[in-house]
Amino acid sequence: MTTSKTQYDDSIVKGFIISAMIWGVASMLFGVILAFQLVFPELNLGLPYTSFGRLRPLHTNAAIFGFALSVIFATSYHTVQRLCRVRMFNDSLSRIHLILYNLTIVLAAITLPLGYSQAKEYAELEWPLDLLLVVWYVIFFVNYLGTVIKREEKQMYVAIWFYIASFVTVPLLFIVNNLAIPSTLMKSYSIYSGVFDANIQWWYGHNAVAFVLTTPFLGLMYYYLPKHIKLPIYSHKLSIIHFWSLIFIYIWAGPHHLLYSPVPDWLQTTGMVFSIMLWMPSWGGMLNGFLTLTQTRDKIKVDATLKMMLVGITFYGMSTFEGPLLSIRAVSALGHNTDWIIGHVHSGTLGWVGFMSASALYYMIPRLWNTKLYSEKLADFHFWIGTLGILLYVVSMWASGITEGSMWRALDDKGGLLYRDWVTITEQLKPFRLARAIGGTMYFTGILVMIYNFIKTMGTKDSGFEETDLRVGVRG
Repeated sequence: MTTSKTQYDDSIVKGFIISAMIWGVASMLFGVILAFQLVFPELNLGLPYTSFGRLRPLHTNAAIFGFALSVIFATSYHTVQRLCRVRMFNDSLSRIHLILYNLTIVLAAITLPLGYSQAKEYAELEWPLDLLLVVWYVIFFVNYLGTVIKREEKQMYVAIWFYIASFVTVPLLFIVNNLAIPSTLMKSYSIYSGVFDANIQWWYGHNAVAFVLTTPFLGLMYYYLPKHIKLPIYSHKLSIIHFWSLIFIYIWAGPHHLLYSPVPDWLQTTGMVFSIMLWMPSWGGMLNGFLTLTQTRDKIKVDATLKMMLVGITFYGMSTFEGPLLSIRAVSALGHNTDWIIGHVHSGTLGWVGFMSASALYYMIPRLWNTKLYSEKLADFHFWIGTLGILLYVVSMWASGITEGSMWRALDDKGGLLYRDWVTITEQLKPFRLARAIGGTMYFTGILVMIYNFIKTMGTKDSGFEETDLRVGVRG
């Protein structure tokens, strides 16, 4: 049987792995700085370029579109060749994609601190960068679909379904939300306005979470989990039901971001109902992952990668329970715009996306560099300090958010607001936010340990193993 070394283009996978390592460190470093800025405002340094308002979009873009997207591209290039049993459609397109993608992230890292922004959540980049993004995305999409079309394996495993759904939906969301009229080289104005603009933005914003931070990582889970344990996914049928129900329901949930706004009540209710319906497919996927893991209970105790997968899937279940909960009007009235939302978002990004990304990297790097992982003990340390960091982060934000929302709503004996001074509320939240910053620092420390482990692994000359082209097993 032909090995992956001779058959597949793994250099492009390595390129995106290195991108993920670089942007992962950068994005989380800025996240830690921002967390401490909320406790110690003097860390803004009195400069516009280092202010919270400038660095915050830099952090989110580097984390989502730098780190997470690098992992998505690395795993998509890695999995599609193996699941289709063919080399990529065109190696040159792969390299152009890698170069232009990283150029975009570098330009984003320059322009956002300078204040060039559309001021749209997850869509801050100005129009020249949007156009550059479209160019390399089309190049990637053609290359990916070309690979699927020329595949030698007729059956398309569910992991590819999740990747394709992501790659088809993201451009639709991106193009519609970013339609704008340029006024200067680095300034444009959205073609939408008012409530319509808000509705389009959160149709995009929520589904950016769905089709960038959820569906491709489910594809990742469905491939790397059974491959790592060398056992079938628990139920292929459940994975197909999970796929179709999630894809249909998720796209309609965006209006829950606009509760108690001028958006029509029927649309707010539609977003809330579809959000609650998301419990079913989301937990179906979570249970499929858990039941797959039950086949190898003993290995979980000693395998840091499997521990990360277990915790990642757990946080997927937690965050997909909490999201629909927060979409209910009565709960949103307490939690919206508070630190509770920050805790919710980061339980998904740090727990689900972060740990599943790390799991995939821990799986790929020894195999691609044909060696053994430098240190299982360091990987285990990464798992524990990362897990404790997430818990400290999320729990402190839950407490902070409920405290914040309750203080906003508190009334005095005359029916007026009890806390009219915003500064008083902010001072009350400082201990919680300091705990969050410490938790984030712990998580970031785990990332640094992981990167060190990977660099040492890549430099190791000891013989490792060749990855044979085995199909992902399924049952059920």
